[in-house]
Amino acid sequence: MNTITVGIADDHKIFRKGVILSLRQYTNISFVFEAENGEELLKELETTQPDVVLMDLRMPGKDGIETTKEVSKKYPDVKVLILTMFEDERFVSHLMENGANGYMLKNAEPSEIKKAIMEVMARGYYLNNFVNRVLLKKSANRAKTIPSLNNEIVMSDKEKEVVRLLCMEFTASEIAIKMEISPRTVESIKDRLMERFGLKNTAGLVFFAVKNNMID
Repeated sequence: MNTITVGIADDHKIFRKGVILSLRQYTNISFVFEAENGEELLKELETTQPDVVLMDLRMPGKDGIETTKEVSKKYPDVKVLILTMFEDERFVSHLMENGANGYMLKNAEPSEIKKAIMEVMARGYYLNNFVNRVLLKKSANRAKTIPSLNNEIVMSDKEKEVVRLLCMEFTASEIAIKMEISPRTVESIKDRLMERFGLKNTAGLVFFAVKNNMID
């Protein structure tokens, strides 16, 4: 298995070192840099782009929210996992639709952080129980609203099937096999949908699809 490179941005040095130490047992994960805030992270990314960045939200200077958006725009191949103390649904929705690939709380076990890193590399996103609760709540609230033809989300059957399988945690290659199309076609459909709905990545598409009841 190839080594997954990781960077971490958090203004608390003790926490950073603790995360790095706790994941040292996983030999396929290697930390390549630490940053105390968003500015430091972006400076590091100019020379080193890891596979995954663990991102705190509250940091001095450029915070994790703005930094996540900038990383998503400048370095779309870098996966961003939010690792924060903020258990607030508003942060989850905003970040997952604006570039984050996953959202975790700082009380997560090292095994969950490792699982999240592996899943964003394999599928492009990580949805844990906390994020799923947010999705279910938003889906239920939306169901109570009066439907309108003006804001109806229209997708072809093929697009719906791709989104459905993404929400079931299949990779693009697995979806291609199931639908008997090429992986490039799957990626093209994903890109088209993300552009249509103004989303940054696969995680945002999955979050948007569930929140808006786009699949049966």
